[in-house]
Amino acid sequence: MTSSKPLDLIGVGAPIMDILAGVPDDFLAHAGGEKGGMVMVDANEIARLVALLPVKPAMSTGGSSANTTFNTARLGLRAAFIGKLGNDDAADAYKASFASAGVDTSRFKHGAEPNGRCLALTTPDAQRTMRTCLGAHGTFSAEDILPSDFDGARHVHIEGYVVFNSKLADAILDGARAAGCTLSLDLASFEVVRESREWLLGQLRKGIDVVSSNEDEIRALFPDAADANSEEDYRALGARLAEFGGVAAVKLGKDGAWIVRGKGGGVESHRIAPVRVTDAVDSTGAGDAWCAGFLSGWLRDKPLPVCGAIASLLGAETVRHMGPLIPDAHWAQTSSRVAELLR
Repeated sequence: MTSSKPLDLIGVGAPIMDILAGVPDDFLAHAGGEKGGMVMVDANEIARLVALLPVKPAMSTGGSSANTTFNTARLGLRAAFIGKLGNDDAADAYKASFASAGVDTSRFKHGAEPNGRCLALTTPDAQRTMRTCLGAHGTFSAEDILPSDFDGARHVHIEGYVVFNSKLADAILDGARAAGCTLSLDLASFEVVRESREWLLGQLRKGIDVVSSNEDEIRALFPDAADANSEEDYRALGARLAEFGGVAAVKLGKDGAWIVRGKGGGVESHRIAPVRVTDAVDSTGAGDAWCAGFLSGWLRDKPLPVCGAIASLLGAETVRHMGPLIPDAHWAQTSSRVAELLR
């Protein structure tokens, strides 16, 4: 679909530099908390854990909405990003990486603190456990959001992690709605949902066009379904989420996804088949890539099964590589397969 607006999508979230390391399961005892979750920590805690790593870590741009935005630009959407960078070399490298991918970087904010960082610990089952220090992004506030930030945009995508600061999240969503943008939200983490469930339900009642979750997140949103574990359970939970009026996507990892739209007697449910992967090494960024694939189809008015197929393809390719982004050397083949689905 063509549009007179200069931007197809603006992502809003944390421009975090990822520190990536493969670790054995027993290393997670040093980090505490639940496997597969995300916990906010300070810079000293990240430094302590890095010093304990059995291997030298790799670095990559990261952040949930940022990964999604980066990938939508790679897929040909006109994209920009709003987030607060720091005052150090990591921030400069981050901005340069986004510019090289074709993302409009003019809407970044700038803070006086070092750039945010996230230590992503990947265990042999390819699951990642994250410890995040927000750095400059921790000073990102409602006062940083201007009405002009959303000028010329069709759609705004936010990450669940923003919800930890409800005033900031309100300012983003209010500004996007005032600008006439459609909205998408990736719930991002079961911790986010547990801590912010009532706020999330209130925003869903106001209207969000696309909401994506994984199994843990949607169970946290609907705690009376804590024992859900079957395909039909997740389809039913997707239908509950779609009752708020938007498209609901329930990501099931290696088992694919459900996409549900409509309510009452007009519900349509689509089972999205997984793209099978036998060499998964790291799940970091897979859900973000899934969202990018889905939105790249949805913003082009493609049928939901096509949007889901693109999403599944991107998520599956992402887990074959360390870090949240598909390496450039593998991107040409991936984008060619996406182009075939978009025809």
